[in-house]
Amino acid sequence: MQLTARAFTAAMKDLQSPDELRKIQRYFKSGEGQYGEGDKFMGVRMGEVFKLAKAYMKMPLEEVEKLLESPVHEIRAGAVSIMDFQARDKKTPPDQRKALFELYLRRHDRINNWDLVDRSAQFVVGAWLFDKPRKILYTLARSQNPWERRTAIVSSAYFLRKGQTEDTFLIAEILREDPEEIVQKAAGGWIREAGKQNPDQLYAFLDKYAATLPRTMLRQAIEKLSPAERKHYMEMA
Repeated sequence: MQLTARAFTAAMKDLQSPDELRKIQRYFKSGEGQYGEGDKFMGVRMGEVFKLAKAYMKMPLEEVEKLLESPVHEIRAGAVSIMDFQARDKKTPPDQRKALFELYLRRHDRINNWDLVDRSAQFVVGAWLFDKPRKILYTLARSQNPWERRTAIVSSAYFLRKGQTEDTFLIAEILREDPEEIVQKAAGGWIREAGKQNPDQLYAFLDKYAATLPRTMLRQAIEKLSPAERKHYMEMA
């Protein structure tokens, strides 16, 4: 099997389905003025994309970058999935992990939808930064690009796996007035997950910011609290 972008794309074409194309076009907001404006789709189930990406996980990064350049959403989803599989593989050497991290940041212009960020940021970015300075996440959290801001909070999920909650709350603090719903949902969701490990931090965050948080973010953050607690914080907003 040739581990090339061309071979991967040809294999994807064999998996196309008109029914799946209709489904995916309804699912992703790609109309004019929406966050996925201009995205093209070919109609391949994401489960099939992930399966194919695993078969191609040894693809050289110069070929992966060619996939990222595709205008087709599923092809780019395949690219970030290959990156994710490589980053998760314990056999991947440090220099390759660094190259994955650098490719992600350098081509963030092509990692430009919520599922592409969520599919790869945690292990490609977060895992690489785990034992290193994390300043880049705070830079991303202040970016004008909403996908970079989403990357900042999603990457911190790797730290939660290791029992570290501080960065998630600090990044969420930066994002607490974010105007984009796709960032609000991610921030609220990971605040909630961090709160499972450190309830005191969650309550402190909510006590300080619930009154001014976007309602989407707040609803996500308090989803697992008791009905009385949810009512309390919603009434603060």
